[in-house]
Order: sequence, then C-alpha cells, then structure tokens
Amino acid sequence: MKKILVTGATGQVGTELSVLAPKYPQYEWIFADRTKATLDNLELLQTQIEAINPDIVFNCGAYTAVDKAESEKELAYTINQAAVALIAKYTAEKNARLIHISTDYVFDGTSSIALCEDSKTNPINIYGESKLDGEIACIKENPESIIIRTSWVYSKFGNNFVKTMQRLMQERDEINVVNDQIGSPTYAADLAKAMIDIIESPKWIPGIYNYSNEGEISWYEFALSIKEFGGYNCKVGGIPTSSYPTPAKRPNFSLLDKTKIKSVYNLEIPNYKKSLKKIFV
Repeated sequence: MKKILVTGATGQVGTELSVLAPKYPQYEWIFADRTKATLDNLELLQTQIEAINPDIVFNCGAYTAVDKAESEKELAYTINQAAVALIAKYTAEKNARLIHISTDYVFDGTSSIALCEDSKTNPINIYGESKLDGEIACIKENPESIIIRTSWVYSKFGNNFVKTMQRLMQERDEINVVNDQIGSPTYAADLAKAMIDIIESPKWIPGIYNYSNEGEISWYEFALSIKEFGGYNCKVGGIPTSSYPTPAKRPNFSLLDKTKIKSVYNLEIPNYKKSLKKIFV
C-alpha cells in the first residue's frame, strides 16, 4: 500500500484532502500538521520525513501570511523555499512522487491575458518571491516534481476571503471591496480532488501546472456572488486598490490559464460560482 504524506494538513487544501481520503482506501494517508512535519525546522523535518518514508508527498504546507512576510522574510523563506528544497531532495532520492502547491503571486500582475505556466514570473512581494524560489528549488532538487500554481483559495475550513465576507456581511450594513484586482477563486476541495486525480492517473508528466476555478472576476465581483448565495442585505461597494493600502503589494491581474492541466490530465474544472454554491449548502 502506497503511503501519502500531506504536509500542512490543517490548512484549507490539507483539510479538504482529509475529507476525500476515505474514498481512496488504497492509500495509507499521513496527515502531518506542523508538529508532524515541522517546515520551519529543517533538521527536525528531515528526521520526520525519514520516519514517515512516504511514496507520495502532497506539499500543501506554506507560509501564507502575505503582509506579515514583509517583516518575517527569513521565516517565509525557510518554509516556502528551504523546506521545499529538502522535501524535493528527499523525494528524488527515494524515487517518490511530489506534488507541490505554489501561487499566482509569482507574477507581477501586469498581464492583460490569462497567464500560462511559461509566462514571465516577477513577484512583487516577499511572499511571492519566497514561493517562486521554492518552485526553483523544487525543480532543481527533483525535476520529476509536479508544481501546481493556484489562486484565491477558499474552503469551509481555515481563514479565507469567503468566510471573512460572510462574517462582515452579517455584522455590517455596508462594506467596500477592491474592484481592480482580477483573477479567479479556487475552491480547495476542487484542488484537492485534482491532486488525487493526478496521482490516480496512469501517467505522470512533471512540470508546472495552473489550477483555479473557471471565470474571470475581481474581488468585488467575488464578494457580490457571496452576498447573492448568502442572501445578505449588506451593501457592497467597489474601491480601487489605492484606497486599501496593505504592507505587501498584490498583483492586479493573476488570472491563470488552465489549458495545460485540463488537456494533460483530462480534468474538468468547475466555474467558480458552481463551486462557491457548495459553501452555502
């Protein structure tokens, strides 16, 4: 029986994988939170991963506090680059499969067309830099890896935009949401299923892939959909990024082109509204 190690097991994608896992009893699933796969302590992580000895690693663990990363660069790099290099090196040595999750933040947001896997990277914040360097380390240490770039991840679990909007729309009469950052949300359950579909596929084609739900929207339009499905009475206004300054810059445009992952792994990707509805059931 093949053993799958899931790092970042308490995060959104990790938790959605744990929901799906019982449907795949042909695998031994190891869900490792930060106490079992300690990504900020490389010496300990090496010992932990050797003890688990996985056949497949889903590396869902990451430092994702985008604004905080501006002042915690060293920690962000340890988790998003050094730990990735260690995991990739281990999987290469053991001939184990590795699917590593990355981000749309590796791009600068200046594109006006959907970004392909070979579009020019140019991160504009520390988080994006650390994730891009993690990708580079992953490919260098294990060229047989699969890297999935995703965007705007949400789920019923953890902290995310959808849950924040649900809370604010029930607490307030009026909120404003940025309307000039364009992309597409990713329902973590859909991404988790895609990862399993890749492992279940008879083929393994290494490289970088994009994955998000279908649709091209702004955060403001995303908020309007949340309002619609939740039946909230809160008034939602659209504002420019300049009216909502944050410590870290965000890319203005990070819509991902999913043609490659759909064609190589024959995946059907739902429209964002179809997936968003599931949060409200």
